[in-house]
Amino acid sequence: MEGQPSPVSLEPPLGIYPARVDEKGRLKLPADMQRYLAAVIESDGSEPRVFVTSLDLRIARIYPVSLWKQNEILLEQETDDPGEAEDIAFLAKDLGGSSDIDSQGRVLVPAELRRLLNVEGQPVWLDCYKGRINVYGKEVYEERQRRYRENTLEKLRKLERKGLK
Repeated sequence: MEGQPSPVSLEPPLGIYPARVDEKGRLKLPADMQRYLAAVIESDGSEPRVFVTSLDLRIARIYPVSLWKQNEILLEQETDDPGEAEDIAFLAKDLGGSSDIDSQGRVLVPAELRRLLNVEGQPVWLDCYKGRINVYGKEVYEERQRRYRENTLEKLRKLERKGLK
């Protein structure tokens, strides 16, 4: 298969990646995350755009548009508590926005969202989870670090009993 491009993996990147939101609100994605988003976008044939929002007022989320559309369908079809689903959908739209991925692998974090999460001109940390990219500001990232350090051995033993290798 010489000369043919290698197949692109839809596997999300592993690990947590440091990054920064610049003064103009652009977040430069690490190369692994750029490749992951490109693979997802290529596989579903959608436009090279993402939806950037927050659903908890603490963590920004970057969704491939195709994944966000699945969430919209789920929210629209919610019957147990349609009011709650409508509130989350409104929150996502109010704080969110679509962004192109520019030639340098940057996405624009909406102004209201970056002010709320205090990430403008600040370092952030990124990870992939459930197909989306989470963007943690310093305060939330440090809180998560403190949380995972609590009872680590107990958590590990419980999961190993369930089969964690």
